[in-house]
Amino acid sequence: MTGSKVGGEHERNGFCSAHGTLRWVTPRLRTGRVLGYTRVSTDEQASSGLGLKAQRSRIRAECRQRGWELVQVFEDAGASGKALSGRPALAEALSTLQKSEADGLVVAKLDRLSRSLLDFAGLMDRAQREGWALVILDLGVDTSTPSGEMIANVMATFAQFERRLIGQRTKDALAVKKREGVKLGRPVSLPQTVVKRIVGERSKGRSLRQIAEGLNADEVPTGHGGAKWYGSTVRAVLDRA
Repeated sequence: MTGSKVGGEHERNGFCSAHGTLRWVTPRLRTGRVLGYTRVSTDEQASSGLGLKAQRSRIRAECRQRGWELVQVFEDAGASGKALSGRPALAEALSTLQKSEADGLVVAKLDRLSRSLLDFAGLMDRAQREGWALVILDLGVDTSTPSGEMIANVMATFAQFERRLIGQRTKDALAVKKREGVKLGRPVSLPQTVVKRIVGERSKGRSLRQIAEGLNADEVPTGHGGAKWYGSTVRAVLDRA
């Protein structure tokens, strides 16, 4: 973008200088060549194809309607939306955009791209720096327009807020269950002979560390199948017993 002109204004690194002032220049779909991106989050969805076909169809239909050339659809099957890392297809799509082989990235829904406000904000910043647009169909957002960019920022903020609310509700519900005496976490599968051994050794005055060392020496697996005992592991067994 360096050295180009927009309406007689010199554009550098996403900004235009006019009459001594700076303003942001929103990335434009110069060639109309765009990439699609789809994602599903579970192995079941990945293996059955649930969700992917619908996302692809939505993206293709929108591109036909707007007269865009859909160069390629990148798919991450069975990938979490909590972070941008760990998604090879998205990484490849971003690399393609960075090389200016397309002008925009189209996704069917915001949560298919990111559920993290920090990641989404970083992605928008990258799009602005590199000169490509984000198009999010469920929000009617196209960051090649100033209004679309504003709406994307607002919606991402509310999406993050909602996720944090859900997390807080879950935490509160678990706290209530714990106060009520409900045992949380994975069920422990530990033979009664091992439990009796731990209780018996503790009643004889052995320390938690000594009990753990004895169990490790005898290669006794933990309740979750682990190979190593610790004082805290022994304490957990005693608390349940």
